[in-house]
Order: sequence, then structure tokens, then C-alpha cells
Amino acid sequence: MARMIFHADLDAFFASVEQVDKAEYKGKPVVVGAQPGKRGVVAACSYEARGFGIHSAMPISRASRLCPHAIFLPVRMDRYREVSALVMSIFGDFTPDVRRISIDEAFLDVTGTERLFGSPEDTARKLKARVRAETGLTVSIGAAGNRYIAKIASAHSKPDGLLVVAAGVEEYFLEKLPLRAMWGIGGKTLERLSELGLDSVTRIRSVPEKTLQSMLGVSCGNFLFNAVRGVDPGIFPDETRSRSISSETTFEQDVSDSEILESTILGMAQELMFRLLEEGFRSKTIHLKLRYDDFETLSAQETLSRWIISTDDINAAVLGLLARKRDRKRPIRLIGVGLGNLECDSGIVQNELFEGSSERSSRVERAVLELRKKKGALVTRARLVAAPSKPDKK
Repeated sequence: MARMIFHADLDAFFASVEQVDKAEYKGKPVVVGAQPGKRGVVAACSYEARGFGIHSAMPISRASRLCPHAIFLPVRMDRYREVSALVMSIFGDFTPDVRRISIDEAFLDVTGTERLFGSPEDTARKLKARVRAETGLTVSIGAAGNRYIAKIASAHSKPDGLLVVAAGVEEYFLEKLPLRAMWGIGGKTLERLSELGLDSVTRIRSVPEKTLQSMLGVSCGNFLFNAVRGVDPGIFPDETRSRSISSETTFEQDVSDSEILESTILGMAQELMFRLLEEGFRSKTIHLKLRYDDFETLSAQETLSRWIISTDDINAAVLGLLARKRDRKRPIRLIGVGLGNLECDSGIVQNELFEGSSERSSRVERAVLELRKKKGALVTRARLVAAPSKPDKK
């Protein structure tokens, strides 16, 4: 039985949620992030705003100059998380094998579900219809035999798209794409490839792997050799057998700004903490993943002496790992945070004798979670209102 993977990616997620929640925003340029006149960047923007040249991670001052009549809105992370949870539950109705990789995208292994939902195309259409009917949002789906091709296919068909790449035609599919459409190939790599005369998938495919490695470095050369052949280069590897949850952000433009990195980490830490509480797990192990502009990928982890009980625990540990691991001279294209070795939360946690800031933060987060479940409260950290927790990368 041939494997079939979906990459499901919500279209312009943050901005689309705002347009669904307030009908008067529909069809208008919406920018989510910092407010004009304040320091900060664009976290997400609607497709209407993109028509003016606005994109994620752009300074808000530039965005306001490009489109002064745009609707500028603060980040409402709790609302986005609430909608994300609903979408992920819909995904779970189609397959138990859902790998959520960020707040607005996931891989679904739908292998063997044909008797329940029909062909991959039929299944994808049913899934898209469910998401639209229950949330008002559109989701683009790429379907293929591996995650890498599925990821490219979903981006190729945006917005509200559906593209199935059948087994055996992966190389043909890639040959028709410009190099900039190949996921993982950033601006600097494109420039270097152009200098080398490697300006198409077919030309790169003609170069031996060792030659690519000597010209571009081992990591980048290995990545390109596999990617242009439709072979998953391992950017989205299978999860380890130990239970884990994670969140990743691939920046639209490589990032060196520490403020953007720290705000992104804080947003992911908050997301993971709420998932930990909602799913009834506990953890002591924190992972950091970094990918530089040349595709070199580094990872680090730390196991705490006590259970993680707050966003602050995750955030502090990740920032510590980042400080030790990061090469500040090199821009970052992807950052990921994860919690590993999850165990079912028995509800019995040995706390410190005297309550500290982490314990107080934990109590607040549990209270917010309960409010959100019961009354739909929209509460997030002040810093995440003024800066992005997850740039919209589509």
C-alpha cells in the first residue's frame, strides 16, 4: 500500500481568523502584529495586504507606509490557539496520525483510509469542506508520498488549494517549478546557485552529490541533491518513539534580530504549555532546534530537575539553550521548540516549599485555560501583542 501524506496549511491564519470574526474586515488589507508608531513587526497579513508588498517579519513602520489604510490589529494568541485546536480535532477525525508542526499546519498520514473517505483527492475535499463549515477558514492541502513533496504541493496551490502529486511523478512535478518554489531554498542560496549557473531543478539534478557538497557545503549540498529528486531530505523526520510535542517556525526571511527570535520563542513556549495542559501530559525535557541560512541544523536539549509547570519554565530554558548554541554571525531560517519524554500528568507535583514566580505563572495559566474553555476568554501576554509569536510564512 502506497503511503499518502497530507500537508494541511491554514491560509494566512492569524489574519483570516480576524476576517472571520469581524465580517467588516473581509476583503480588506489586514495586518496582525505591532501597531503603527510602535516598534515591532508584522506577524501575519491577509492576501489583500500582500498585494501592497507587505509580508511577515516586515517592520510595522514599513508596512504602514506601504498601506496606510490597512487594518492594523494586535495578536490574539488565545483566539488563534482556540481555532487551531478545533481544526486539529477535525484533522483527527480523518486519521489518528496527525503531526502538528505549528499552530496552523500539520501533516496527516491518511494511508489506508480509502474505504472510509475515498481517494486522496476525495478525502482532501471532505477535510477542506469540514474546516470551512466549522471555522469559516480555508486550508490548502498538498498530498504526496512524503512530507517534503506534500509541503511544496500545499504552498504551490495556495490559497484554498488542493494538489495531489501521485507516486512516481515527483521529479516531473519539481521540474516544472522555479527554484524559489522549492521549500527550504532561501534567498542567499538562490543567489549562490545563480552564480554557479544552477538556476533550475534539472541543472542541479545533473550535478553529483559530492560536487554540490564541495560547492555549497555538506549540509546544503546533501539537502539539494535529495530535494530535487523528490526525496524527503529529512527536514520533517519521523518523531522518535518517545511521546513529544513541538512547534516550528520557518521565517519568510532569514532572521538575525534577537527581539524577533525571543518573541517567536515566547509564543511557541506559550503554545506548548497550553498544549501540555490541554492534553494532560507533563515533561522535564526541552528541545531547541536551529536551522541556519546554509541549511546546517543544530539541536540541543535540557532536562530540568523538576516538572515544567509554566510558560516561563519553557521560555527560560530555551533562551538559555539559544544563548549557548547560537552563532550570532549567522542568520536563522528556522527555529523549533519541543517538549520530550512526556508522561501522563497524575496531578501530583512536588512543588517548592515557598511559591515562586514559576508557580504563580502556572496558576495563572491554568486559570486562563479554564476561562478559555468555559467562556472563550481571549488572554495572552502583553509582549505577544506587541511582537510576533509566529510569523506567517506562507
